[in-house]
Amino acid sequence: MWMQHADTKPFGYLARYPVTLALAAALSAAQLATPVLAQQNRPPAQQSADAPRNPAAGGETGARSTPARNENSLRLPADSTTEHIVELPGRTLQFKATAGSIPLNDAESGNLQAEVAFVAYVQGDANRPLTFLFNGGPGAASAYLDIGAVGPWRLPFDNISASATPALLPNAETWLDFTDLVFIDPVLTGYSHIVANSENMRRQLLSVDGDADALAVVIRKWVEKNGRQGAVKFVVGESYGGFRVPKVARALAGQQGVGVRGLIMISPVLDFSNFSQRRHNPLSWVTRLPSMAATVMESTAPFDRNALREVETYASGDYLRDLMRGERDAEAIERMTPRVAALTGLDPVQVKKLGARIDTGTFQRELNRARGTVASAYDPTITAFDPSPNSAQGRFSDPVLDAIGPPLTGAMTTLYQGPLKWRVEQPYRLLNGEVNGQWNWGRGRVGPEVVDDLRNALAADRLKLTVYGGGHMFYSRDASRRAFREDVQALYRAALQKE
Repeated sequence: MWMQHADTKPFGYLARYPVTLALAAALSAAQLATPVLAQQNRPPAQQSADAPRNPAAGGETGARSTPARNENSLRLPADSTTEHIVELPGRTLQFKATAGSIPLNDAESGNLQAEVAFVAYVQGDANRPLTFLFNGGPGAASAYLDIGAVGPWRLPFDNISASATPALLPNAETWLDFTDLVFIDPVLTGYSHIVANSENMRRQLLSVDGDADALAVVIRKWVEKNGRQGAVKFVVGESYGGFRVPKVARALAGQQGVGVRGLIMISPVLDFSNFSQRRHNPLSWVTRLPSMAATVMESTAPFDRNALREVETYASGDYLRDLMRGERDAEAIERMTPRVAALTGLDPVQVKKLGARIDTGTFQRELNRARGTVASAYDPTITAFDPSPNSAQGRFSDPVLDAIGPPLTGAMTTLYQGPLKWRVEQPYRLLNGEVNGQWNWGRGRVGPEVVDDLRNALAADRLKLTVYGGGHMFYSRDASRRAFREDVQALYRAALQKE
């Protein structure tokens, strides 16, 4: 699993500052096969009485369609398998790539409900480790991990702009050396789409638990279709995809009969109760201060993990104690102001006015106000000109998210239509705001969380937390991407030794 401090941005993405914590866990197959996880498979608490039953109850999506559009017919093209050779430093990779889709059918009628697109890269050994990957949003396609970090080709993110030519290069940091890769686009992302005209089914698929259950079905069907039951399996997710990971692993073990050996969560939110930056909650400020400090540190020196430890100690110690004294404690604010101003690079007068509580929006806009630029919420070391530098409140495109969207989309569609030979007429949805707007997060006073899932899954297994320099998509930095790959390979090697 991989974790970091979060904030909201369009499409529900998780904003990151230039410290991304990577948390990885290796799970024993025996543990994930135990009844404990199966017993936790309870119906989603947010469902109303007329909501569809658990999608995995009948082995597939479970919601009754009324009636289906294009019933029992596939709208996406047939799967396309192609052979490739990629030359990398010190090695040559030969592999097959398959672009295609997995159908989700009604459990009772068998009617087609949705098609979930995937891209798989395999080397031909049925017992080779197998990794399933997805991004987040919810509403994001898997292109970020596929051609941004893990797949055999990569789109360089450095100095990228919305008008950049989407040229893919061989990815020296691909994981394909040590695991086969299957990238999955959840419904309504990429080319995945809903076929059946059922509002109940739509609500189910666009919900916290329904989404995880559907992804588990997709993984199980891909495994069985390709005869990979004997492969050691890993699940990887970024952003909201990281939140998905333990839920998908639980659904795989408890509903689909598929054991998972390891989980990797890249920049996830573990508990949405702590997701928002609420002024009355001291932890809102404690958890974000080190990331802001990392941004300032990188203005004068390369990222240094050890240099942040002092900041973390202050944030969780003296800073937290002064925050607990409340916003009206003048002495506490006087103590915090010079330290917080130095760490965030902001004007001490402004820091004092804010009670030494710096929200992420203020940090993005004020850090470089003198230069007339604003910082990205995904990596504030990357800036762009502020379109309204003199306005009281800024409205601006994110210098990272908005810059990489068009070239990522162009590179992905070029990959599909060219090397993968899979042409789809409908638009490729890299980020689908419709999904985020309709997402069923649940009802009641408790926000969705995966901490309990992790506690049970990891009760008897090891866990590793790693910090990389960079923002939400830290793998855009060459050094971080290389370190990430090395750590993941070490995790896989350790997990396979348990065989």
